[in-house]
Order: sequence, then C-alpha cells, then structure tokens
Amino acid sequence: MGLLEEQDKKFLQEEFNKFANEVKINLFISENDCIYCNDTKSILEEIAEISDKIKLGVFDMDKNKDIVNKFKVERTPATILEGGKNNLVFYGIPAGYEFSSLIEDIIDLGNKDFDIGEELKKFAETLDKEVNIKVFVTTSCPHCPKAVRTAHKLAMIAPNVRAEMIEAQEFPELSNRYNVGAVPRVVINENTYFEGSLPDRQYIEKIKEAI
Repeated sequence: MGLLEEQDKKFLQEEFNKFANEVKINLFISENDCIYCNDTKSILEEIAEISDKIKLGVFDMDKNKDIVNKFKVERTPATILEGGKNNLVFYGIPAGYEFSSLIEDIIDLGNKDFDIGEELKKFAETLDKEVNIKVFVTTSCPHCPKAVRTAHKLAMIAPNVRAEMIEAQEFPELSNRYNVGAVPRVVINENTYFEGSLPDRQYIEKIKEAI
C-alpha cells in the first residue's frame, strides 16, 4: 500500500504537469545503521512515479563516493533536491509534516516562479557571504515546515546558502551537539540559533547576526 491516496496523487499529477523545469531528486542511502533509508526510498519512488518531470537517482554512501563528495553528504538518509541557485537538503525521512516541505520544494523548483516574500527575496539576492542553515525538526512538529521552507527558499535564490533539514530524533548525537531541546531549532553558521518559526524579517535579522 502506498503512502499517497488516489486523490493526493491526482492533485500532485496536476501540479507536476504544469512544471516548466525537470526536478532532480538524489537519495543517498547506506546499508549500515540506516533505519529509515528504505522508507525514504519508498516515499521518493512513489513521488517520482507520478510524473516524468521528476527524476530520482539513488546512491550508496560507500559505492558512489564521487557524487557523495560533490553534494557534501554527511549522513543517511539524505534527500537532495537539485535546483535554483543551490541544492536543498533533507537529512532524515521527509515524512509527517515534513512531507509537505518536500512537496512544496519540488513544486517551487518545477515552476519558473515561486511564492517568496519580497523582503526575503531582496535579502537573498544581495547576500554575498557563506551561510549554513541547519533546521532541526521532528516529523510530528506542525511549526517546523515553515522554518525549513524559509531556509530552502533562501537557498533557491542565494548561491552562498546551504540549507539542511535535520530530523532530530534520527540523529540524536547531532541533536545533543546542538542542544536541541525543542523544535524547530535553527542553527546558523554554528554561532547563532533560535527556536520556533520566525517571520521573515526576524529570520533575516538572525542570519545577519550570524554573519
């Protein structure tokens, strides 16, 4: 039995058919200690089957070192969407509330234009410093997708931004290192952090603080 209901598939098919661009999804998996690799693969295969505009590549961390290094993959499962100015990273299973982040990212990348606030767009277009944004989430957190999407929208426009969703429960050692007590927890350039889903203006201020 698939993840998607027939009506959901129909809706996505209609959305994907409007795409001006092909969307490439790269999944990185490992045979060792990767509880959610197979589940993530099943989710992405089901999405890719809906439209020939979606191209899915599956790579092994140990057997495909060149592409692992190219995309700077550090853990599995890793889902990386190619497009915009940068790649959009999901570490951990994009399920629960984060399934919507994945789908909305795919739709944004497939369309020529996407919905982004004017202030965030202007900031992204003028951003000339390196920014790494880690957004710690759980799949049961209803406020997390907004924090992920803001980071990913920045990465679609700003070539210096790497934005990573990290499922906190799948990577407990990483969550401990970054003192994740509540989600979403956003860590910018290893030196600035906040919790919660901030409006664009405050999100921008936090990035400015970090750089």
